[in-house]
Amino acid sequence: MPREFTYRGRALEELQAMSLEEFADLLPSRERRTIKRGLPPRQKKLLERVQKVREEGNSESAFIRTHCRDMVVLPEMVGLKFGVYDGSDFKRIEVEPEMIGHRLGEFALTRKKVTHSTPGIGATRSSLYIPLK
Repeated sequence: MPREFTYRGRALEELQAMSLEEFADLLPSRERRTIKRGLPPRQKKLLERVQKVREEGNSESAFIRTHCRDMVVLPEMVGLKFGVYDGSDFKRIEVEPEMIGHRLGEFALTRKKVTHSTPGIGATRSSLYIPLK
């Protein structure tokens, strides 16, 4: 039986009913400070787009592309799909309740894992003795 999601003792419906200032009081200090000081214009614009998508009612098919990696995930974003820019392309992210309080950029990594192949001829001292085909 799946457990119901809660954030700091509050259900998702309660969180979505709260104002931004009330919700900010539940956040960790860094995120709370960001919201209490006022969102920058680019984050306000993203929040307006989220609210517009919610009002239109097509939140299942909506895809919001953004460069705003430092936006705090708010309860009203749950269920939406975002394209978060990672430096080369937009990583597709569907916001789940467990992501509340984190930043969007945490879910779109900017670095790839490096996979090295075998060294070339002359790369190391021992590779001089690798027989050629």
